[in-house]
Order: sequence, then C-alpha cells, then structure tokens
Amino acid sequence: MEQLAELFLAEGFAAFGVGDLAARLRCSRSTLYLVAPSKEQLVQVVLRAWFRGAAERIEARVARAGGPAAALRTYLNAVAEELAPASPAFYADLAAHPPAAAVYAENTEHAARRVQELVRDGVRAGELRRVDAAFVGAAVAQLMHAIQRGAIGEATGLDDARAYRRLADLVLDGLRVRSG
Repeated sequence: MEQLAELFLAEGFAAFGVGDLAARLRCSRSTLYLVAPSKEQLVQVVLRAWFRGAAERIEARVARAGGPAAALRTYLNAVAEELAPASPAFYADLAAHPPAAAVYAENTEHAARRVQELVRDGVRAGELRRVDAAFVGAAVAQLMHAIQRGAIGEATGLDDARAYRRLADLVLDGLRVRSG
C-alpha cells in the first residue's frame, strides 16, 4: 500500500494498468487483486489509506503543539507537508477520476471541520481574536475546495502544498490577537 501510494503521488495513477503496477512493485497481479478487485477500487483503497495515514501523522503533530494557535498553524502546515510529495500528474489524475476526487473531497471536508474546531479552541483560549469560528471554517473550506479543484493553482501557480502554506499564513495572520 505504501509503495503504491508513493508511486501514485510521484507519477499519478491513470496511466497504469494493474499489470504495470505489478511490474513496478515486483509483485503479482493476484497480490494486487487481494487489495482490491479492480484498478478503480485499488486507487480508492490506496488513496483512503494514504489520507488516513496522513491524518494520523498530522494529528500527532497537532497533539504536540503548544496551545490552540500553535495547533492551528501546525495543522495547516502539516497538511501542506503531507501534500508536498504529490506531483502535478497526481493532481491531474485526481481531477479526471471522480471516485478519487471524491476521496480527496471527503478529506478536504474533514480538514475544514478540523480547522473550524481549532479556530473555536483558539478563540476560547484567547489566543485568537474573537471571530465567528463557523464563518472562518466555512471560508477556509471554500479555499480548501478551490485548492482541491485546482482553481488556486491555476490562478496563482501554487501547487496544493504551497497553497496550504499560504492559507496557514492568511488564517493565522488574520486571527492573531492584536494588542491595543
């Protein structure tokens, strides 16, 4: 699974047949069919596992952050770092493959909800200025969906990982408690 995820992130997945994948991973087709009964399902299983692992790594980093504002910055930067290995071919394949795009969209929705929680925690703790956390979460969700759809990349030239870093800067700078 890990090798498949690395291959998909580096080169995309649309151009590969099951035989190609088996040859690249030096395993049999039947081994891959044990993971999923078709290539389309294999892509979904691999993507779900990769996103699940990324979420676990992100949350482990958030747990070590020192306070809600740091947790929010850590979360958004960790998302960017997890997405950094993804190539343009991977993103193009995601956009062209509705089941894979749906997996990405599910994870984007989860990330938006998590940002909303972290903003709410930061406001409660007085580390972030008083804002409507639901609004910030909804606004961040819209930006995350625009990143996912490629609209931000198209408008700015930023890949998804760099776009998430810029989103972290925008959100944290905008929510910083101002003195006076």
